[in-house]
Amino acid sequence: MIVVLKQNSDKERVERLMQHFTDMGLRINYSEGEDTTILGLMGDTTRLDEGDIMAYDVVERVQRVTEPFKAVNRKFHPEDTIIEVAGRKIGAGYFNVMAGPCSVENEAQIVECAERVKAAGASFLRGGAFKPRTSPYSFQGLEAEGLKLLLEAKRQTGLPIVTEIMSEKHLDLFADVDIIQLGARNMQNFMLLKELGRCNKPILLKRGLSATMEEFLMAAEYIFAGGNKQVILCERGIRTFEKMIRNNLDLSAVPLVKMFSHLPIIIDPSHAAGRRDMVQPLSRAAIAAGADGLIIEAHNDPKHALCDGAQSLDLDQFDHVMSDIKRRAEFEGRVMMP
Repeated sequence: MIVVLKQNSDKERVERLMQHFTDMGLRINYSEGEDTTILGLMGDTTRLDEGDIMAYDVVERVQRVTEPFKAVNRKFHPEDTIIEVAGRKIGAGYFNVMAGPCSVENEAQIVECAERVKAAGASFLRGGAFKPRTSPYSFQGLEAEGLKLLLEAKRQTGLPIVTEIMSEKHLDLFADVDIIQLGARNMQNFMLLKELGRCNKPILLKRGLSATMEEFLMAAEYIFAGGNKQVILCERGIRTFEKMIRNNLDLSAVPLVKMFSHLPIIIDPSHAAGRRDMVQPLSRAAIAAGADGLIIEAHNDPKHALCDGAQSLDLDQFDHVMSDIKRRAEFEGRVMMP
């Protein structure tokens, strides 16, 4: 249930109303915008009588929320959320590109990639230290050593880093990571979602391979329920019957998220198709659809990459794609983050 308050309501009366809800065992999500202040009530609201709430003179209207996701619902928070990370803003018209190799392989590789993607205009360095792979015989990443190399690249270039976590047991290793990525295969790893809800780190949440939009937003709700409100959604393509590409990029996810949630959403064009020659056109489509950013795989030597070389741009190709992204983002009125 949401309770919309009248403008310029007396603070003491609002506090009495909030105390009434707290005494009933309800949790309150307080959202104050430029024109509207909303109390989002979570818990067993079946006992609440809308007429009784309307009797409070600070209340303008009451509305029951039928969707199972509450805290991430736009009805609870009408204005777009902006996530601030290392001086960069994500969401609400600010546009970011996260770029780097699928997997960290050695120091020279990750530092070279970091220097080049930064020079091209990327605002974050992405790189995999822990790698979830379909085959147990595939390269699984350098793990803790990979994290150290990412942090070294961050030290040398100043780029904040984005990298994937696979287990709640590894959280201590991610203390200096700027954005923790939760991969598609872990979108409904509920124990990990709960732990990420308790940490004070921005979370990049990728949509599951066959997840519905409701399931996607409910995964974000898990993180919010733990107290962490720094969630960035990522659409990375869903599994369909199509065999010519790795996944089908669901661009409808962007306007749907904008309609139903206040969270920022970015697009991963690399994993979507699994082909480097489709990264640029899918990036163009993502910008036009209203995405808040892109996460792109770029490697200094894709032909010899230990992971996903076929979908990785080489660094010269990344320069070209970034030039196109900048032009299109400007045309769409986005503010590119440095």
